Amino acid sequence: MTSTGYGTAGSGSDRVLHLAGDPDAVARARRLVSSALGTGHPLHDDCVLLTSEIATNAVVHSDSGDGGSFTLSVSYSGEWVRIAVQDAGSPDPPFGWRPSSPLDTGGRGLLLLEALAHRWGFIREAGTNNVWFEMHVDLLNPAPAVPQGVLRGAR
Repeated sequence: MTSTGYGTAGSGSDRVLHLAGDPDAVARARRLVSSALGTGHPLHDDCVLLTSEIATNAVVHSDSGDGGSFTLSVSYSGEWVRIAVQDAGSPDPPFGWRPSSPLDTGGRGLLLLEALAHRWGFIREAGTNNVWFEMHVDLLNPAPAVPQGVLRGAR
């Protein structure tokens, strides 16, 4: 699917990328999501942002960043996107660390997931973390409630 293929009936795909756990891999993860969805997809920007957050967490907070690697999976159609990052493991599961000051430069990744994703979570298996999120197009433009009568402007 390309940006011109957004919304094509029956469209959908899966992409998987194995990346070294270094900071440059976060930019590669963003590029994969961007090229998979295409810039015309209405969820593009939020998905790229959230991918950056969970890929960064894999590099900074897991063994992926200590000579390991992580796997990025992207599944999508015109109506939904599911992105997951499987890291090399950590002593503790992911948690929602909150910045202690508004000037802190980190600590907002999982808060952003909570705010922007339709659903998100993680699976912890044999010490590895698989953090995932899903987004749906219908969240962008929910159907407005139809009034049960005629509305008239004030005169």
